[in-house]
Amino acid sequence: MEQDFAGRTALITGGTRGIGLGIAEELVSRGANVVITARKPDELEAAVRTLDPEGTGRALAVRGSADDEAHQADAVGQAVERYGRLDVLVPNAAVNPQYGPLVDADLSAVRKVFEVNVTGVLGWVQQAWRQSMHVHGGSILVVASVGGLRSGAPIGAYNASKAAVIHLVRQLGAEMGPTVRVNAIAPAVVKTRFAEALYEGREAEVAANYPMGRLGTPEDTAKAAAFLLSGDASWITGETLVVDGGTTVKR
Repeated sequence: MEQDFAGRTALITGGTRGIGLGIAEELVSRGANVVITARKPDELEAAVRTLDPEGTGRALAVRGSADDEAHQADAVGQAVERYGRLDVLVPNAAVNPQYGPLVDADLSAVRKVFEVNVTGVLGWVQQAWRQSMHVHGGSILVVASVGGLRSGAPIGAYNASKAAVIHLVRQLGAEMGPTVRVNAIAPAVVKTRFAEALYEGREAEVAANYPMGRLGTPEDTAKAAAFLLSGDASWITGETLVVDGGTTVKR
């Protein structure tokens, strides 16, 4: 495996399972030190063992809520304190407490979606910039969704938040160059616990809508994320790479 992230430090929110853990595993395999965040201590401990089974210190867990500003500052601070700088940020954590028609949605649930999925992402970027990237530069990869590119029930608030994230990436890409690149991936349904409601018990039916004939895996998204974070994408910023098995091109 190419060690193109050797000596670099990455922080991945929601890094204990699914897409977040997949990205963390990919970056570790390519030489990075990783800091992961999540809310559950047991899941953090298990993820650190997966990422650093020999206990070399290349993986660090910081517990907290993704939309908590104090936690954002602390996690970035711990990354910089332990490893000297923060080179890569992946604000992956997201929530989706709203399900059903938006016209009937509980507005408190909608606010929570935007607080974590949009404002929270910006908070992580601000902390990474203030504590390291304004001096050392870096690369940021946001996890959006194909739901941000087209309408689709019954997760309208989530989809709207991801549309906002896609534009946020364009705005930040324009503002933070040339020293920091900001890009996103927009996956379709990936087989994770977070997305189970979209395919559980009917995976073959859902996969039939994908030209590639299957749902995504965390590895699919991790490979795409690593490309955009790496030097191979050094002239790409403000862009969103669709990783969807072809579903958005099928009518």
